[in-house]
Amino acid sequence: MTSTLPLITVDLAAITHNVATMRERVGRPLMAVVKANGYGHGMLPVAAAAQRGGADALGVATIEEAVALRDGGTAGRIVCWLHAPRADYAAAIAHDIEVASSAVWALAEIEAAARTGKTPAKVHLKIDTGLARSGATAEEWPDLVARAATAQRDGLIEVVGVWSHFAYADSPGHPTIAAQRGNFVDAVEVAKSAGLSGFERHLANSAATLNDPDSWFDMVRPGVAIYGLDPVGGDSRALGLRPAMRVEVPVALTKRVSAGTSVSYGHTYTTDRETTLALIPVGYADGIPRNASGVGPVGIGGVRHTISGRVCMDQFVVDVGDANVQPGDIATLWGDGRGGTPTAQDWADATDTIHYELVTRIGGRFVTTYVGGVG
Repeated sequence: MTSTLPLITVDLAAITHNVATMRERVGRPLMAVVKANGYGHGMLPVAAAAQRGGADALGVATIEEAVALRDGGTAGRIVCWLHAPRADYAAAIAHDIEVASSAVWALAEIEAAARTGKTPAKVHLKIDTGLARSGATAEEWPDLVARAATAQRDGLIEVVGVWSHFAYADSPGHPTIAAQRGNFVDAVEVAKSAGLSGFERHLANSAATLNDPDSWFDMVRPGVAIYGLDPVGGDSRALGLRPAMRVEVPVALTKRVSAGTSVSYGHTYTTDRETTLALIPVGYADGIPRNASGVGPVGIGGVRHTISGRVCMDQFVVDVGDANVQPGDIATLWGDGRGGTPTAQDWADATDTIHYELVTRIGGRFVTTYVGGVG
């Protein structure tokens, strides 16, 4: 590392590898989810890396994300699914972006945009099988698919997908998984009875892609796993995946202090011996969780240490004992776990959260660089 700034390094070759590994595993189309700026890894470079790995489609949350992909030069299928009233469906249609609908009123807005643009909208109908977020309820579903069938006959839309999302796939064997699969199969039959056919069925998120072949249907939809993170919280390398993000910060200052020195705001940590303190110049303004205070793991020189005292807005302190740590040495917050490096999962365990949150929130004054790309 040559940067004197905090640095996020994203290994695009790892993302390509992870997509290719899962694509081979499932033997059917794969939608790589690159929403939320590619889970904090960078949406455009991640999208290209995923396509190099064989991704058949890319998934994002909003139309704005999808249009940014297309405007950034991304070809191929793009699907987006989170839309509030008066969403810009016309832009989606104009950019050949597939959209989702969970309600009759939303489908009416899509139809109106298609009528104005003279081009059919490509639509994925979502059924709520048990997560209780977006998606039509079982009671609403017959009306939604009937409306969709009529709009398709009128040439306003093309129903290209029927889909849903798991609540508990990251707990393999949980009874809700089979229940949701069953609800999904039932919903597909209702859609067929309404006259719809030829659509892709997709239900499997990362956890189901890795653990539940019965949920693979016509296409899988992994997100966090393409970044080399195990959705179940285990060692992703055991699954043949490679973590793609490494987070490093140069030590700003070291100082030798005596026993009984209290550290950082609130003096929640006090040294019990003469020791060296290392100042790490990132904080919660840069996406470091404040609740990492006193628990966050940090690797310096191949040795794992723990944040000492409170995480501040711009900095935190690490008691490194008698280790020979100097200003400019590299503190690794998370990486691939080799050589004493903590992982994003280690941080998730320490802070009682999930690695999804950690990789998507990191930012602020960090500079992102890419390795393993093409060209």
